[in-house]
Amino acid sequence: MESKGCCSCKAKTEAPRPPTPHVAMLVTPGMGHLIPLAELAKRLAAHHGVTATLVTFASTASATQRAFLASLPPAITSLSLPPVDLSDLPQDAAIETLMSEECARSVPALTEILTELKSSKRLVAFVADLFGADSFDAAVAAGVPKRCLFFPTNLHGLTLILNLPKLHESIPGEFKDMAEPLRLPGCVPIPGPDVLSPLQDKSNPSYKWMVHHGARYREAHAILVNSFDAVEPDAAAALRAPEPGRPTVHNIGPLTQTREGSTVGGGPREACLEWLDRQPAKSVVFVSFGSGGALPAEQMRELALGLELSGQRFLWVVRSPSDEGAVNANYYDAESKKDPLAYLPEGFVERTKDTGLVIPSWAPQIKVLAHESTGGFLVHCGWNSVLESLVHGVPMVAWPLYAEQRQNAVMMSTEGGVGVAIRVPETKRKEEIAEAVREMMVGQGKGALVRAKVAELQKAALEGLCEGGAAAAALAEVVHTWTGEDK
Repeated sequence: MESKGCCSCKAKTEAPRPPTPHVAMLVTPGMGHLIPLAELAKRLAAHHGVTATLVTFASTASATQRAFLASLPPAITSLSLPPVDLSDLPQDAAIETLMSEECARSVPALTEILTELKSSKRLVAFVADLFGADSFDAAVAAGVPKRCLFFPTNLHGLTLILNLPKLHESIPGEFKDMAEPLRLPGCVPIPGPDVLSPLQDKSNPSYKWMVHHGARYREAHAILVNSFDAVEPDAAAALRAPEPGRPTVHNIGPLTQTREGSTVGGGPREACLEWLDRQPAKSVVFVSFGSGGALPAEQMRELALGLELSGQRFLWVVRSPSDEGAVNANYYDAESKKDPLAYLPEGFVERTKDTGLVIPSWAPQIKVLAHESTGGFLVHCGWNSVLESLVHGVPMVAWPLYAEQRQNAVMMSTEGGVGVAIRVPETKRKEEIAEAVREMMVGQGKGALVRAKVAELQKAALEGLCEGGAAAAALAEVVHTWTGEDK
């Protein structure tokens, strides 16, 4: 008679499975940093069986951030670092300085967190985002095997920061005063005034911090970038070529929120989506300057009149103007400080009620971009928003504000760049705004080329994330270096 129970005998002799690999991720302040890192954590959990802990800073413990963290799957947990004292910094300290100082001063507390995680989990790697390079010290002290940098923007920005220590030595004056554009391997030439905003004043501590980060990036075992080859192929090729002392660079993007994952704010069916339901296909320009952007009052007025003059339907997320602060005044808190509708031209809302909808502070951006009525995006050129637009096949009008946004606008524009956006002229007069919006939406020249290029890149972006695609393969390669396991 055949013996029964042989399967259970075999099970008893099998070696126990190793513990689940775990990764710790440091999120420097800003939802634009948290969202892509969280998406990376989701992909690690869903496709590679890797769990994650997101470590956040006390300075960004906003209601928006708490709601977002609470919405993440069980494989992703979060911890907040204790507050650090930044009162010795000047009142006008740049955001880049604040984030860098907060990270550097949090190294002892982070070392404790990583040591505890290592004692209770199979901690295979530590990932810091772009302002967190000093946190590598904590990973070394805690004995974490692999240190990686997550760069949430593009290869152009990474190439610049990696080259900053050399550029600091070779360019004596200010970038904004350069007679010729900055030329870096594989990159679109960047005019001096469009180079990253924290680099525009070498006497500012933020500049010194960026040079410092550029040097420390080279201590990473690998750099993971939220971009994809098709959107910047020459830069990808240049960074793929081996260079002594530079970590391997992996394009793992686009990492963007899905409609299902966009849970922060709004009700069951937001009013703006109901309004979009009533509009013709691809007829609406979505206007938003990200979670942290605001315009000066005069530019708000010109934008309003430009939208009206364009004759196009629009959905505009309005915030109170930035005249009393910086254009990134809302960086730590996305809520508008005052009633923004009070700053619009008299009669504007009434005159445009049949073609436009103005909403204060916030809209469900992913759902708006995914809506069939959305045909264009007037965007501040934050990289998350650019990727979301490309993933949903929405052409853009570029209106950069701060950080790397001007550099992104050069890279994306039709003048020598990728050709997915029409840039609004610096003068930002209502006639120029109207012309750019009209061309992007219905133009048969430059606008038609932009719409075709966006459709091409949408296909490449989605294919790369599929099993066997370039981004999926790049991430699998990274995970293998962490765990030694193939998934």
